[in-house]
Amino acid sequence: MLSHSTIAIVKASGPALSERAEDVTQVFYQRLFEAHPALRSVFNPANQVGGLQQRALAGAIVAYAMNIDALENLGDAVEVIAQKHAALGVRPEHYPIVGEHLLGAIKTVLGDAATPVLLAAWGEAYHLLAGIFIQREESIYQSHDATNGGRGFRPFVVARRVHESDEIISLHLEPANGNPIGQHAPGQYVTIRVPGPNGFTTMRHYSLSNSPRSSHRRISVKRERGGRPSQPDGHVSNYLHDVASVSTMLEVGPPCGEFVFDAGADTGRPVVFISGGVGITPVLSMLHAAVDAQIDRDIYFVHAARSRRVHAFAAEVRELAARHPRVQTHICHEMADAGCREGRDFDTLGRVDAALLRRLVPGPDADFYFCGPPAFMKATLSILRDWEVADERIRYEFFGPKQAMNAPIATPVGV
Repeated sequence: MLSHSTIAIVKASGPALSERAEDVTQVFYQRLFEAHPALRSVFNPANQVGGLQQRALAGAIVAYAMNIDALENLGDAVEVIAQKHAALGVRPEHYPIVGEHLLGAIKTVLGDAATPVLLAAWGEAYHLLAGIFIQREESIYQSHDATNGGRGFRPFVVARRVHESDEIISLHLEPANGNPIGQHAPGQYVTIRVPGPNGFTTMRHYSLSNSPRSSHRRISVKRERGGRPSQPDGHVSNYLHDVASVSTMLEVGPPCGEFVFDAGADTGRPVVFISGGVGITPVLSMLHAAVDAQIDRDIYFVHAARSRRVHAFAAEVRELAARHPRVQTHICHEMADAGCREGRDFDTLGRVDAALLRRLVPGPDADFYFCGPPAFMKATLSILRDWEVADERIRYEFFGPKQAMNAPIATPVGV
């Protein structure tokens, strides 16, 4: 535990760090990568170039400082972060490295204001936080040992490749050694590790889009085209689109993530799955789980796509809906492709908005799960909060640092 004096010092430093937090994170990443270039593989370069990761870390530092005397205010953030760390293979020996360069960055940016007393207090605070993560991550690794054939990456073979839309492919992955795989929790992701452009490997998370009862893993990958310096092309997504074919070997991590649907929980409330674009992947796995278990609840599945050309899994969703009498689906297309007709190829021309959700769902007393592009996510969260849906009934997965969703804490030091 931290002493009262340490807590007071860290908390008092919050305002000053808030003003210079992004400067601190920029210096931190520069120092870290210069000293340990291999650690670049842990980070998404698009988030680095666009500044998302720097802002996310800045928000995390400030949030930690301001809540140092009430860490319970950080809510589920520790679990989100620990799952990401475990997915990437973060180890206890990484934490001293990160701590060294974080304190060095604080000293560089704050200058004389970063007194030995302040740096010592932040060192103690970081050590406490690192210990929390190390303990939780070890428990996740132990669960991987027990249920997924061991922690870390395993070789999987692409057994099947499916063209789902103009932008999305699915890769059906089977373990190279032929051993059974454990079930994933619906909504979880796996990490794919491939050769990187800088001579090191690089890793990205992809949601599992198939039923947890499947004997294989399925990831469904959208080709990410940036096309400008501030948003480069997605290296891993393009690698998987261009290189991964049947018989290709890929390194795959065990399932991780806290955005999960418990098909065995009988809350008595309707469950509402909302997705946009490739955000359908985790909620599709949830729909599979709900239908497989024949849960005794009303199920609403609402999906938005730009058009039929980029609408993935339409037939699969229809097949799942046909297997459960209480599933209702609603598809929105932002634009109608030639030959497409409202009421036949999709249900509504336009976007998912408040009026549509209130028309489809009987009321706010439901469990909501949603995922999609940033603007879609922000709009959906705003709709649900305006509708006064209880916070504990709102669950979402954000592809990227959650600071972009104005979450209370984002992916912190290390990832």
